[in-house]
Amino acid sequence: MLSVIALAQSANAITLDAVLDRTLEKNPAIRQAKANVEQAAGQRLVLRSIMWPDVKLLVPAGVQGGHRAGEGGVKAFGFVRVFFTQQLLNAAIAPSRRLGDVDLLIAQQQLNVAVVEQLHAARLAFYTALYTRELQSIQEDQRHRFEQNVASQKSRYEAGLAQRSDFVAATVEASELTSAIETAKRARETARLQLAEAMGENPTAESALPEPEGELQFAPVNIDVKSATARALEERADLKLARLIAGAANEQQRIIEAGYYPAVAAHITGDYIPVSGIHREGSTRRTDDFVGSEVREGAAYTWRLIDNGKVGGAVMKQRAAREMNELVCRQLEANVGRELSRIRDQLSAIEGRQKALAGASTTAEESAKLVAQNLAGGLASQLEYRVTQNGSLQTKSGLLTAIYEHNVARAEWDRATGRYFQFSDQSVPADH
Repeated sequence: MLSVIALAQSANAITLDAVLDRTLEKNPAIRQAKANVEQAAGQRLVLRSIMWPDVKLLVPAGVQGGHRAGEGGVKAFGFVRVFFTQQLLNAAIAPSRRLGDVDLLIAQQQLNVAVVEQLHAARLAFYTALYTRELQSIQEDQRHRFEQNVASQKSRYEAGLAQRSDFVAATVEASELTSAIETAKRARETARLQLAEAMGENPTAESALPEPEGELQFAPVNIDVKSATARALEERADLKLARLIAGAANEQQRIIEAGYYPAVAAHITGDYIPVSGIHREGSTRRTDDFVGSEVREGAAYTWRLIDNGKVGGAVMKQRAAREMNELVCRQLEANVGRELSRIRDQLSAIEGRQKALAGASTTAEESAKLVAQNLAGGLASQLEYRVTQNGSLQTKSGLLTAIYEHNVARAEWDRATGRYFQFSDQSVPADH
């Protein structure tokens, strides 16, 4: 049975690198963001279509009947009509082109933001699963010690070498850890489930949940907040996204304002008629008939002279949205330095606590072993044993918690500085 469980855990074991790879490939939020990039590319074509010529082709055909002087009876007819329109002057063309490019870049940066968020969530779930597994192991090891003490005190009590109160106290101590172990177990399974969801998996059984491989590590780091802030301002995907959104709002305002400017469009209409004698609709004289192919050209000029608020009100609304986006962008940029300073201070405090707990854990473990030996020989009380064992458990748990918090803070630092991954951020060529 044990070998079957070990094989199942080995089959589901996964490293952090493998977790990040699967998340990048299968995470639903990342897949949706990729689809949005394709949608933005199509929308860019729509925005750019304002500057392209508009060509329409009509092919009327039918049967013409009735009699007029000098004409025959019913006869078939058909001809080709072509309409061509080209914008010559339109203030909305330039901002529409820029908006199409910016919207595509926004979709790309939204993909980058989704990638960072989902990879970060997967990384935290991985660390949490390792932490709760080790915490559960420490607590179960401590409960095993308490159970050994219960057996020892029971033997001493039956031999008349200990009081019943010592045996009862030892039993209570062993049972008190059950609740904490169950809490750690539930937290571990929750973290494993979150890990599976981040990787785009839908496990139907506990055995199918991924099992993180490895253990939490502690490595002190040297941090330069000033250089990290400069890098974060340049590379963080959420900051790039905020700047692009502000730029898109500005282009949308320019498109609305284009309603105030004149627009000129050239148009050409051509008719190709293979035969003569085709009557125009509603004509009563031969001079109104089509006598051959013809081409007509001209230009249309439009200009809004009186604005009832349709354009002006939309401009004011869009300007307010643009100013709000710019304000949010500046606030995000201003918070970068403070956020990095906070994480640096947090890492420094955790490092100091880890050093103190590492020394205290060794001392507490040695003290607990000595008191346990003295208790077996009747040289220590049950209270001394309980105090030293709980002290050892607390220092071990505290040291593990410090290492876990250090790894989480490192992950937060990588997210805050834009160091998770290097994303492609190439501007789209203007002629595409």
